[in-house]
Amino acid sequence: MVTEYTTINEIAGPLVLLNNVKHATYEELVEVELPNGEQRRGKVLEVDHDKVLIQLFEGTRGVDVKETKVRFLGKGLELSVSPDILGRIFNGLGTPIDDGPKIIPEKRLDINGIPINPYARVYPEEFIQTGISAIDGLNTLVRGQKLPIFSGFGLPHSELAAQIARQATVPGSESSFAIVFAAMGITFEEANYFIRDFQETGAMERVVLFINLANDPTVERIATPRAALTAAEYLAFERGMHVLVIMTDMTNYCEALREVSVARKEIPGRRGYPGYLYTDLATIYERAGLLKGEKEGEVLEGSITQIPILSMPDDDKTHPIPDLTGYITEGQIILDRNLHHKGIYPPIDVLPSLSRLRDKGIGEGRTREDHSEVANQLFSSYARSKEVEELAVVLGEAALTDTDKAFMAFGKSFEAKFVKQALDENRTIEETLGIGWELLKSIPETEIKRIKDEYIEKYLPRKERENKEKSDDSSSL
Repeated sequence: MVTEYTTINEIAGPLVLLNNVKHATYEELVEVELPNGEQRRGKVLEVDHDKVLIQLFEGTRGVDVKETKVRFLGKGLELSVSPDILGRIFNGLGTPIDDGPKIIPEKRLDINGIPINPYARVYPEEFIQTGISAIDGLNTLVRGQKLPIFSGFGLPHSELAAQIARQATVPGSESSFAIVFAAMGITFEEANYFIRDFQETGAMERVVLFINLANDPTVERIATPRAALTAAEYLAFERGMHVLVIMTDMTNYCEALREVSVARKEIPGRRGYPGYLYTDLATIYERAGLLKGEKEGEVLEGSITQIPILSMPDDDKTHPIPDLTGYITEGQIILDRNLHHKGIYPPIDVLPSLSRLRDKGIGEGRTREDHSEVANQLFSSYARSKEVEELAVVLGEAALTDTDKAFMAFGKSFEAKFVKQALDENRTIEETLGIGWELLKSIPETEIKRIKDEYIEKYLPRKERENKEKSDDSSSL
């Protein structure tokens, strides 16, 4: 039953306060009719006896206190879903904006889904290949994981997000893999970049794209990730697809949350963000994973994996947004400004980056038997190269041993050959591990302490090692 009121008492920013309202419910959708006949939508933010606080999606400009009509629609914000949403472009509220045919919904779902019950989850153990060595080789993404990318303003996280969306696959399940891409608070140029990139590379047919521009309503920005996750849940758990959800930029989402919190005159928390920021982010991040079936040991076919991307203000990892995100998610990929200045793309700093589920998704039967040990050795060797670089700054390169110089050379080669790759370069996990073994040839075999001898013999054959030793001896002469 639709109820209409003309009892607006106060307007503040995107918020409208009504008096003498009966039977309103939290998150209920409302329709606002201005005196000139224009209609806008909003939702109920707060109910206190007969007082109701409403948040308008299109803003409150032109709203007249005495003559504006407010209708309560008796339902929440819903997303129309069907298999036809693949390949389509929507605004932040889930309305198509690509001039395509109208979507005939199979069903309409409330966008305010609930986080997955931990008891209903299945532990993530299946490798997702992104084609990016610094992720696949060292900070592996696992199906059902939440692995955020911590970036900074001006770093190429948009390019990285588009590349992951184009290239990501679950090996052996390519036909049932889909991408849900949510872009929040981005510029018109960034939106065009994503659309053009997906269309030109043919990736658009498996992508559902939600776009909220920087000049779009703040309230729409808050709804965007929830609409995207609702689409992902439909594709994953009702259509049996493996869905990767990429959300950029979560910092813009949190800024919108802070703006609304200020308008509501709430007591601010850290750096002005609302005290419930952690809880709010958790309601988004926890809508990822794999679900158990009804039978013992059964796993539902679909899955949701998340890559939230956020820009750290002042590159500060202790800022509330990356700090709280790190508590909720299972690791982080960190982009480094110094690597970016060196011309390295993607500028992923592998040492502070971490995938807590890496070891569950790699190894024999998933990637390759030597994956874990090669990754550990590459981490160790690259960390050693950084220590040697610091030593060279203090003592000078003349004070370095031959082994130190080998590690310094390894570090430079690691950044140039392993981390660095082209925007359109899609490496298989075998190619990534092959590059890793090739780099390990440059350090003395006695320093390869984290890999079993049987793997060294198999992937770095004795003949190659002997040839390397001869070349090392001749160069020393």
